[in-house]
Amino acid sequence: MPTRATGLLYGLGFGGFVDGIVLHQILQWHHMVSDVDGWAPTTLAGLEINTLADGFFHVATWVLAFAGTVTAVVSWRRGRLAPNWSFHLGLVLVGWGLFNLVEGLVDHQILGIHHVRDDLGGPLVWDLGFLASGVLLIAVGWLLHRRGAAPLAGRADASRPGPHGRDR
Repeated sequence: MPTRATGLLYGLGFGGFVDGIVLHQILQWHHMVSDVDGWAPTTLAGLEINTLADGFFHVATWVLAFAGTVTAVVSWRRGRLAPNWSFHLGLVLVGWGLFNLVEGLVDHQILGIHHVRDDLGGPLVWDLGFLASGVLLIAVGWLLHRRGAAPLAGRADASRPGPHGRDR
């Protein structure tokens, strides 16, 4: 059976890339610490602090994606089966959903360092939508992953030697 870590790590990393690139940079709805007193990106100093924080955030998401690559190579070198598309993409969606849930709960709700739409004053409905997207990505991803895991389980069982080193 292929490792699940690869898809989950890619999903966490790519989910962070989508958040950082689309919401922080392209749409500019928020930055990493845009709702922290004194660090609002409405001044040059505040924008510099937020740009730096966004950069560290991007480094973290890059490390997660790179760790996914490392786990894939290590797994394949050990002779584990390569995943099929459904198995792998399902886990990528699960990882992305986990990113949305954790980031949404920690940064938006618990720490309150930013919200999905700080440009609108951080209305709660956007934060709740972000959390709901995490739940939806996890549910769809898990169903897709399970669909891809079933045929791989049969291949893994068939490749294991039986008792006394004989094939089953």
